[in-house]
Amino acid sequence: MSLEDFGYSNKIEIFRKENKLERSDIGRVIAEHKERYIVKTINSELEAEVTGNIRFTAKDREDFPAVGDWVTLITYEEGLAIINKILPRSSIIKRKAIGKPGDVQVIAANVDYAFLVQSVDRDFNINRLERYLTICYSSGITPIIILSKIDLVNEQSLSDISGSIGQRISNVRFIALSNRTKQGYEALSESIEKGKTYCMLGSSGAGKSTLLNNLSGREVMRTGAISDSTNKGKHITSHREMIILSKGGILIDNPGMREVGIADSAGGLEITFNIIDEISVSCRYKDCTHTHEAGCAVIDAVERGVIKRASYDNYIKLKREKDHFESTLAERKKKEKEFGKIVKNYKKTMKRNRSADK
Repeated sequence: MSLEDFGYSNKIEIFRKENKLERSDIGRVIAEHKERYIVKTINSELEAEVTGNIRFTAKDREDFPAVGDWVTLITYEEGLAIINKILPRSSIIKRKAIGKPGDVQVIAANVDYAFLVQSVDRDFNINRLERYLTICYSSGITPIIILSKIDLVNEQSLSDISGSIGQRISNVRFIALSNRTKQGYEALSESIEKGKTYCMLGSSGAGKSTLLNNLSGREVMRTGAISDSTNKGKHITSHREMIILSKGGILIDNPGMREVGIADSAGGLEITFNIIDEISVSCRYKDCTHTHEAGCAVIDAVERGVIKRASYDNYIKLKREKDHFESTLAERKKKEKEFGKIVKNYKKTMKRNRSADK
């Protein structure tokens, strides 16, 4: 197996040469367990942790390794290593961290495509799909919608769901499949390219772990039933892990996510809701919020039925969430900067006092 088999690219090779890193061992993070990592190299799999320098200079979670990262490392004992550098990422998929205002949670790095998995029997929610799409577009990742468990609904229900996707989401491929009968798996397998990295996003119980097991041809992840008492999926996958498939694709599984807070900073909303973005250029005011302003082309389009009311409502909700996250992030950075100045001034004062004592 070569580095290219698990996603190594010419762009990474050029960076290594330009930064004189050819002599450093290189590997890809394939699993993460509370800041302990499993790194796959061309010869083995190593358990690794980061250097003190990475830990103490990190400003936020994005400065730590994530599943999918390419890293350089030093092996200090058989099977054990230290990660000393994270190589530049082609993409990073993230969401707003739960319970940590202004912070993000990294889901995976260097992802090419994302499978957005929703079961059609009880998990399907088009508003959540638009959330996932926003996350993908802001990360520069191509989404593919996977409708699972189609054997549990009749043809009319599946047709209604497919129609609702077509009405609100454009230019995104979707594949309907059954984990039990394997219907749709041929189309899914044809979409997987050798050397490309795929990430699975979806709530617990959507069928992600079963999908991974079927694609890999072995039981990589345990699967669980839907909880009868809560009607929600049981959390089976509890960490992120990267699997190299026999056909050449690279697949990252993730824990089921019941909360998907967006941390959009790169135009993901505008791409997901492209019709709203296109119509908004005709608004009377450049800073129109599309909520109450006279002469708002978006509100007019909603009233005329050009924009679906449900899609508009979800857009406004996600935009407010995005604006709140960005304002919270700005406030947190402001406080960190002020604290940094206090520490700097304190150090200067202590230095002057020591000099005076002498």
